[in-house]
Amino acid sequence: MKVLLIEDEPMLLDEMDTYLTEQGYRCEKATTFEVGEDKIVLYEYDVIILDITLPGGNGLQLLQLLKKLHKEAGVLIVSAKDSLPDKLAGLNLGADDYMTKPFHLEELNARVNALVRRKSFKGSPQIVVDDLIIDPIAKTVSCNGTFIMLTRKEFELLLYFIINKNRVVSKQSIAEHLWGDHYDSVDNFDTVYVHTMNLRKKIIAHAGIDYIKTVYGMGYKFTSM
Repeated sequence: MKVLLIEDEPMLLDEMDTYLTEQGYRCEKATTFEVGEDKIVLYEYDVIILDITLPGGNGLQLLQLLKKLHKEAGVLIVSAKDSLPDKLAGLNLGADDYMTKPFHLEELNARVNALVRRKSFKGSPQIVVDDLIIDPIAKTVSCNGTFIMLTRKEFELLLYFIINKNRVVSKQSIAEHLWGDHYDSVDNFDTVYVHTMNLRKKIIAHAGIDYIKTVYGMGYKFTSM
């Protein structure tokens, strides 16, 4: 899961980045309104953690931008402001949740997990695709009671395919999701091909079904029975 942290307090930003990265999220950071705006326009995220008060602008304006661009990211507002008008304004503009500083990182993680389940997996703690059972929190995949051993990148890739089920996803979009700002370092997307093929082989070996189809000249598509 890819998370954008828009926060101008360096210590809190680093704490959130470190903690959520340890929980398996791929985090990108923005410390100003302008940087946050650029990232929202250029990239796709599963969750955006958004401070209201930012250098150069107001976080509520970024919420309006997300709505205008029809972005599907879940939004969790974190702010030192504890006033009802700010909370209502954020929720009315499309935010999914609201936390007041200071907060415990464990609660932040729980809120993010709940948001991911609600937005991407219809609230279910597990994802079931035929005989495959995927647990986004435990980060496990099993088939008929047997665990499929995936690398971290393979697991992230599988979730990305499932979120985009029946859609063609390009190698570039996969690279952006897996490596964030550093996706340009993936030469000719060969690494994307390797991860995809390894994931494909492991699933076929356990489930006997080839869910990941190559769409020549375009990318890949995950389909189920």
